[in-house]
Amino acid sequence: MKLKQIVAVVFFSAATTVATLWAWNHFNKSGTYVYQNNSDNNDTGKIPANYAGFNGLNNAATVDFTAAASAAIPATVHIKTKATRQVTNNLPRSPFSELFDMDLDDFFGGGGGRGMRSIPQMASGSGAIISEDGYIVTNNHVIDGADEINVTLNNKKEFKAKLVAADPSSDLAVIKIEAKNLPFLVYGNSDDVKVGQWVLAVGYPLTLETTVTAGIVSAKGRTLEINKRQSNSPVESFIQTDAAVNPGNSGGPLITTDGKLIGINSAIASPTGAYAGYSFTIPVNIVKKIVSDLMKHGTVQRAFLGINYPTEATYEELREKNGGNDVDGVYVMDVSGNGAAAAAGIKKGDFITKINNVTVNNGADIVGQIATYRPGDKVVITYKRNGKEYNANVTLRNFDGNTDMVKTSSLDKLGAELVTLGKNESKELGINGGVIIRSISPRGVLSKVRIQEGYVILKANNKEVKSVEELRKILDETTGSVKLEGMYPGYEGIYPIVINLNNAGNN
Repeated sequence: MKLKQIVAVVFFSAATTVATLWAWNHFNKSGTYVYQNNSDNNDTGKIPANYAGFNGLNNAATVDFTAAASAAIPATVHIKTKATRQVTNNLPRSPFSELFDMDLDDFFGGGGGRGMRSIPQMASGSGAIISEDGYIVTNNHVIDGADEINVTLNNKKEFKAKLVAADPSSDLAVIKIEAKNLPFLVYGNSDDVKVGQWVLAVGYPLTLETTVTAGIVSAKGRTLEINKRQSNSPVESFIQTDAAVNPGNSGGPLITTDGKLIGINSAIASPTGAYAGYSFTIPVNIVKKIVSDLMKHGTVQRAFLGINYPTEATYEELREKNGGNDVDGVYVMDVSGNGAAAAAGIKKGDFITKINNVTVNNGADIVGQIATYRPGDKVVITYKRNGKEYNANVTLRNFDGNTDMVKTSSLDKLGAELVTLGKNESKELGINGGVIIRSISPRGVLSKVRIQEGYVILKANNKEVKSVEELRKILDETTGSVKLEGMYPGYEGIYPIVINLNNAGNN
């Protein structure tokens, strides 16, 4: 090839390269994407805009969930329950039952006298193994009222589980399987959890096998008032996340990226019943305290500060009185006379800002912190009065206003409202006294047997019963089955009922 031709080719190539670079710089505008705008107020009709991307983490390490998932999956179990519910069939009592001392629905297999029939129910959820010898924590609503609890490990091994104890107030329960050398989760610290940090939810949703989902902590100290469904003294201070949680995830663990347990998944906010963006988890600091109480005492040793605090609506009124400025802490609306706060000098009108140096912003924060302590424990309460900050050493108390140990009773397992009959009622019924069942809840032993509201207990294990306290004493001295004898006002005859106290936890 001649020299002139070579020079021409090189020159042409260089010119093409320069033109290409100029065109790129001219039209690219340093990464700015230009779109057409038809606004009359814009002379050019063009507004610079960038895609919603954040490149500030280019040099950061990639978040890896594999180690955490590997640690949590073997320690997460599938829980399946079976229960038999007694429901009314709304059939009238047979006129022949007085002759045969039975109802027709008994004869035809209805499964319960006096208009009752048995309905089998099955449910499932998840659980987290917390010890190598088979203790598992889950939600109370997963095992509530179950006659049979079955646990399947990730390796497909199956076990029958027994209920150790449960706490409806916090929606937690402890069950036990007979196994050794099990993988288990290590407790983390939920007080250290930060909004925005990555978390993983593990469980068995929608009848699927073990499933891991990822999300971030989107809020702390949430309350839904959902535990009011199963307790008159609910404990709620949820961690809110956007990790996908669906029916079946209940009772499963929420873990950090280093594989530590920071909560037990409990609820979702959804208009449809399926995941819609938000899930709620019981913080592990509450979990480990309540689990310890249930395993050691059979019931929760619950501490109370002894104050009333306002709703968010009331806080709006407080802000208005404060000139529209934010109000720090939790406003003390009132203090109980025999409560821990009153004894330490805290008064109505104070603002509690910290508990043991942990900031509290609302009632749920206070509930969450106090739920990690027992009656008799001492905490430092920081509060403001007239703009000045104070610290008070507070000895927490139980519901009765003292620091005594609370003991569980077999009477609590019945799941019923019991009332001692008065003298006039007893006289009208022609008896010397007894205990009437005013109502029966879906939980507890009495929901599993052929019994209805209005039943008057006259004897327990062949011992005469004239008061609730007498019944309590007999039940507390009994393990296993108890024979009750009683009557229904308006009907002749004595109706014996056998109940098994082992069929219920401390609900």
